[in-house]
Amino acid sequence: MKDWVKKIIQQFEIDEKNIKTSKNIEAPEKAHLSEELATVIYFLDTLNKNLMETPKFSLRNSRDQLDKLSKGLILSQQIGPKEIEDILFQARQFFSSHRVDEVSFVQQSFEDFKAIIWDFADQLRDELKEQKKIDGELDEHLNELRDAVEANSVESLRKKSKDFIKTYMEVQNKKVQTKEKRIHTIKKNMNLVKKKLMEAQANLNIDFLTQAFNRRYFEEQVKSFLSLNDLTQSRAILFVIDIDFFKKINDQYGHDIGDFVLKECVKTLKGHFLRENDILARMGGEEFAIFLPDYTLDMAIKKADEVLESVRKQVFVHGAHQIRFTVSIGVSEWFKNDNFETWYKKADESLYDAKNSGRNKYCIYQLAEQKGA
Repeated sequence: MKDWVKKIIQQFEIDEKNIKTSKNIEAPEKAHLSEELATVIYFLDTLNKNLMETPKFSLRNSRDQLDKLSKGLILSQQIGPKEIEDILFQARQFFSSHRVDEVSFVQQSFEDFKAIIWDFADQLRDELKEQKKIDGELDEHLNELRDAVEANSVESLRKKSKDFIKTYMEVQNKKVQTKEKRIHTIKKNMNLVKKKLMEAQANLNIDFLTQAFNRRYFEEQVKSFLSLNDLTQSRAILFVIDIDFFKKINDQYGHDIGDFVLKECVKTLKGHFLRENDILARMGGEEFAIFLPDYTLDMAIKKADEVLESVRKQVFVHGAHQIRFTVSIGVSEWFKNDNFETWYKKADESLYDAKNSGRNKYCIYQLAEQKGA
């Protein structure tokens, strides 16, 4: 079995020895997961890490469903071809329905925002119409005053002057009131638009559950740094962090506790990465990444030790439960010509080494020595 396939199996914390061949299937000499099914599982896992929460599909339920499908395929040698086809059908059905709901949700969010803008524009148009009407009334009285001047009638001039002055004062008063009302309305609408824009931006950039940044924002920021770093050649470090045995926590305590652990993990990590330009993101499931610009490898080693010690010594209390957990960390220094994908892969491989050699530790890319717990 190829290493990348074994890595997928390990990610779901299913022992390779548990993959047994069904009695109804002609068994090969050694049980293995085919590359075709491993590719499907990789696709499902990638989808899992990039899900968007929608009114119809909660992240927790969607991820549970995708994990269940993936585990079913990993244990596919215990079932027959019909069962495998059923799992693949469920995967296609989930992808189609979730994609439709995701697109509908984004479209509805856009329509809601567009409605706010149109309502704002309608109010401005109505106010401009009212202003034009008021100006028309003043023009009418001004024309009557001109006619009175040309008629050489003192009485008519007196009356029309009085009417014009009265109308002029009323118009000016209306203008002041309208201006104040317009300013108040504009401020109110602009605040609403600003709020919606901030909410939309937050939804795009923030992981709803943990309040860490999301994968999309993380990639954008790191790629932006790398594009500029071709000129500046600044040093930078990438951490990829995974909660050890997280699926066992979910199975033992339930998903509410699992969500609690994810949030507490982020709180703990945020306590160690306080610089304004440090970026902590949830990349999917129980995997997090931290981008540290202007950071040396020595600083990263010290920080990794601090994080490991901080997490392992804490007891996280939720109701009647006291939960302890540890994390594993992959560390990679940025090297010239590394793009985002290459750099992240290095850190991810280091994380894999840390988990594969006992967990609760960190490993550094391209360094032979490994730091123990």
